[in-house]
Amino acid sequence: MRPPALFFLFFACALLVAPRPAAAERLPDTVVPVRYTLWFAPDLETATFRGRETIDVRLRGPARTITLHAAEIAFGEVVVTAGDRTQAARVSLDATAETATLTLAQEVPAGPAAIQIAYTGILNDKLRGFYLSRANGRRYAVSQMEATDARRAFPSFDEPGLKATFDISLMVDAADTAISNGVLLSDTPGPDDGRHTLRFAPTPKMSTYLVALVVGDFVCRTGAAGATPIRVCSTADKLPLTAFALEAAEQQVAFFNDYFGIPYAFGKLDLIAVPDFAAGAMENSGAITFRERLLLIDPDRASLDSRKRVAGIISHEIAHQWFGDLVTMQWWDDIWLNEGFATWMATKPLARWRPEWRIDLDEAADTQGALGIDALRTTRPIRMRVDTPAQINEVFDGIAYQKTAGVLRMIEAFVGPDRFRKGIASYLRKYAYSNATGEDFWSEMTRVTGQPVDRILKGSVQQAGAPVVSVQTACTGPQTATTLEQRRFAGRTNEAPARSDEIWAIPVCFAGGRGAPRCDLLDTRRDTVRAPGSSTAAGSSTAPGASCGPVFANADSRGYYFTGYAPDAVRALARGGAALTPAERISLLGDEWWMVRAGRHDIGVYLDAAAALATDGTAAVVDPIASRLAFTAEYIVPPPSRARYQEWIRRRFGPVLAALGLPGAPADDDERHSRRADLLTLVGAAGNDPGVQRRARELAAAYITDPASLAGTLAPAVLRLAALGGDAALYEQYLAQMRTPGADPEQYYRFFNALPSFQDPALVARTLAFSISPDVRTQDTAQLIAGLLGHGGSREAAWRFVQAQWPTLVRQLGTFQGIPGIVGALGGFCSEQAAADVRQFFMRNPVPSSERALRQAIERIDACAALAVRQAPALTAWLATAP
Repeated sequence: MRPPALFFLFFACALLVAPRPAAAERLPDTVVPVRYTLWFAPDLETATFRGRETIDVRLRGPARTITLHAAEIAFGEVVVTAGDRTQAARVSLDATAETATLTLAQEVPAGPAAIQIAYTGILNDKLRGFYLSRANGRRYAVSQMEATDARRAFPSFDEPGLKATFDISLMVDAADTAISNGVLLSDTPGPDDGRHTLRFAPTPKMSTYLVALVVGDFVCRTGAAGATPIRVCSTADKLPLTAFALEAAEQQVAFFNDYFGIPYAFGKLDLIAVPDFAAGAMENSGAITFRERLLLIDPDRASLDSRKRVAGIISHEIAHQWFGDLVTMQWWDDIWLNEGFATWMATKPLARWRPEWRIDLDEAADTQGALGIDALRTTRPIRMRVDTPAQINEVFDGIAYQKTAGVLRMIEAFVGPDRFRKGIASYLRKYAYSNATGEDFWSEMTRVTGQPVDRILKGSVQQAGAPVVSVQTACTGPQTATTLEQRRFAGRTNEAPARSDEIWAIPVCFAGGRGAPRCDLLDTRRDTVRAPGSSTAAGSSTAPGASCGPVFANADSRGYYFTGYAPDAVRALARGGAALTPAERISLLGDEWWMVRAGRHDIGVYLDAAAALATDGTAAVVDPIASRLAFTAEYIVPPPSRARYQEWIRRRFGPVLAALGLPGAPADDDERHSRRADLLTLVGAAGNDPGVQRRARELAAAYITDPASLAGTLAPAVLRLAALGGDAALYEQYLAQMRTPGADPEQYYRFFNALPSFQDPALVARTLAFSISPDVRTQDTAQLIAGLLGHGGSREAAWRFVQAQWPTLVRQLGTFQGIPGIVGALGGFCSEQAAADVRQFFMRNPVPSSERALRQAIERIDACAALAVRQAPALTAWLATAP
């Protein structure tokens, strides 16, 4: 599953459910499902459905009771057949545990049995289970079963380790079609008048959370990868936007077949864009569902970020067909085996398909994002115990996704790509159509590669946080001696780690110029690595016995750890930036930012490094510089120094933007437009440049008249900057663009996402009211509110709105989808008083399923307040002498 975009802004959990008790909610292990035969008859008008099912099971021992999961299900007749005896069952429901217990008059013997159930359910409005969606003046029925909502669609043994096959049929209106996991076998009229029944091929063994049910007037574009038919499906009005997704999917299936040496296992592959969807996408076996904007684009008008996002999410979900669907984690504590592996694997076909996208730089940025979570005290280990649905859904976070992927990239670089690939393929073959644990994975990888994969993985999987590797270099005669020391990183000013005894096994790889990186396994607190010759930085030379130039100790940014250098070493590495790869420059800047956040260095060290790289030609390097300088402008710069800081940004980065030009030449490539967009926001907003702001308003006006006047990659930045000082007339123009008939999702969300940038109090109030109106899909409500919480001028108003409208927000969104994003966005405050207010509000209004998101938001507020106190004087002093 891919969480919605809001997840990547705040690293809040993607799928969170209503509060549940903390007790374990596992089923007894006495009954094993073998096959489900399911029949559904959704009634879109009444938002209900009828269901019939037969579950073929195997009893491990004789029993008079059978317990399975069910929620929001009304049971009809229930009978159990074993041998030649069929008997009716009495049903007892436990709404809290979401279970149904079937009690029989006579004992059922060990061995095979069949459970037959007739029931009814609701097509809910919470985007979970089997639910109702709306678009184009009509209704659709769509499913989202992960993590624990298959039980809302059919009574089931709803645990990932209880795999079975599924034989699915749907009776739907004559004008509609249906899509499910298997190939369509038959389409026959009736049996009800005005309806037809579609029966699908039985699936291979899979978990309940992978069942897919989609009903409506969907149409599809068809293609194939080898023998696998592929369709991309949407509502009829959006079919022209499916070509890019089909091309990507065809390339990716072929790539994965070759990489794993294991053919795609689920017969056919459908990718379906649905109008309302809480997650970003869901890897249902053979029938992947997506938010429309994450599947449907016009590649000629879409931004580079949108093209990469759509292709990347498709790749992530197709990778799941092997990691998660073919081989599934035994229980949710090992969700990283699904999500982290799909995140790691998703970039590989993209790098081959579109090498100009520089996907390796996105990987470096993702690693930095995950390290930012691990810098918190409130982070978690990759694997942790989870029992209840609320706990399960809270581990769909940046640790499961980005951290796991970062650790896997580190091990792959250490072991070598070929050996790592052989290990992966062996693991998949060994556990195909079955379940696995973390121990299963690292044991097989260690056996196949002959490398200590188990030792490296255990530390990262079982310990919370991440190490910081301090690097000191000295010349000793003809050798360079590099001393490495590791400790758990504490990301808050003057904070000591909760423990000091953690040790990781860390492959530390040194940038090696033209040669391959040299790697050493640091598995003790401190070690010294010696190499021939003296180290240099940026081409400088050192005499024997002198202090050596710095060594860069994270080659290609493949390591999952912070690196700590002396301030002068940071400056030297930044000045010699051309000697580092772009990924290494991302790592250098990211690690130094965290040295500032932790109070280990004054902020001037980071600003010196950022200034040295101001003219960097790589957008992926410029982007984090712009973001951190904007953060500094809002949170760290004291009011008396604000004008001086803004002037420094304009002076240092304005000429770079001017050289690029606005809006640029038609022949400019995506890389150039991406740099232009980053610098436009930096100079125009953080630098408060009136000329740039005026130019952005001119470009926005031209774009509204003619969308072809701006490159798709530049347009979002222009619209947001123009909105910052925008008036009611411009606001109305944005709304009008969103209402344009036939607007594709990309165009709609360009204007939608710019609405929070309007900072006039009256317009802020309008956006807040709009967010909970019928004009906004509930899947998008949190995105608007979080956007307003992300701006200093609207943050207080948005927080007052959240408090006042809390019952409405919970009722409309449920804690399943939008609430976690709102909670995470509260981390944008930066004062002790704000932390106290947030804490007190949620003491009165607890949301157990967002417990960790709340703790992390409060920790971010506290850390920001401490950072401002620590770094504001240092920033003022630095500005006094800044070039």
